[in-house]
Amino acid sequence: MNGTFADHSGDSPAWTPIAEEAFTAARVLHPQEALPRPSRRRIMTVANQKGGVGKTTSTVNLAAALALHGLKVLVIDLDPQGNASTALGVEHRSGTPSVYEVLIGEMSILDATKTSDQSPNLLCVPATIDLAGAEIELVSMVARESRLKEALTDEVLNELGVDYVFIDCPPSLGLLTVNALVGAHEVLIPIQCEYYALEGLGQLLSNIELVQAHLNPTLSLTTILLTMYDGRTKLADQVAEEVRQHFGEVVLRTIIPRSVKVSEAPGFGQTVLTYDPGSRGSMSYLDAARELAERGAKESR
Repeated sequence: MNGTFADHSGDSPAWTPIAEEAFTAARVLHPQEALPRPSRRRIMTVANQKGGVGKTTSTVNLAAALALHGLKVLVIDLDPQGNASTALGVEHRSGTPSVYEVLIGEMSILDATKTSDQSPNLLCVPATIDLAGAEIELVSMVARESRLKEALTDEVLNELGVDYVFIDCPPSLGLLTVNALVGAHEVLIPIQCEYYALEGLGQLLSNIELVQAHLNPTLSLTTILLTMYDGRTKLADQVAEEVRQHFGEVVLRTIIPRSVKVSEAPGFGQTVLTYDPGSRGSMSYLDAARELAERGAKESR
């Protein structure tokens, strides 16, 4: 590894860990190459009814990685907690135009969309606390499972000019998650490399099949991302191996490590790519985003 930084610096022949991290951070924030555009716009629901698996974290960091590398990305925050909105630095106090108004038909997605301060390519439809009561309000509405799909028209998405749409779901299988599944083409499931990782996954897969059968025949599970990997434990390797055996090529090669920096970043209203771009967590999400983009560019559907 010696000399790695010297090759790029010109001034300092000495390699140091800090210098290497600074160089890595500069590469992340000012990339030389853009990631490839998908062959068609990808609308991906990020779902797992199990809490604490890195769902929102993966949504915002994959979105930020794609946006920083030349693609235009829209994040729809469908979780009343609004954690994705927080991490993207987007206002989501009660009364802010949000996905709630979109779902009940009071507002277009165009009017609710904000630009993140972390990249002009990174857009967000925020979630406010008003969304907490939306499940009850939706019950009596016509086409209650398709409210988000009706709002995500080609005309709207063409006007926004986005290549990717990520829908961040709450950790439940209620009407908000059903709306996300009906409105998407693809499902991305984050699975943590820990005990009970696959617990409850069968129920999520059954729900995806029900949505495919009755509401959205074009929906498919295309991506599984392994998160919270701790290389010090045998268990993490066993879980990763079990997931790969069960799901095969759907699982991304990149694994996201357990990282303090990744956990800290939302507290500063940032993704890890802007909070600490040279960190292991940042590089892992960038690698996962690159893999996602390369798969999307090859997709011929």
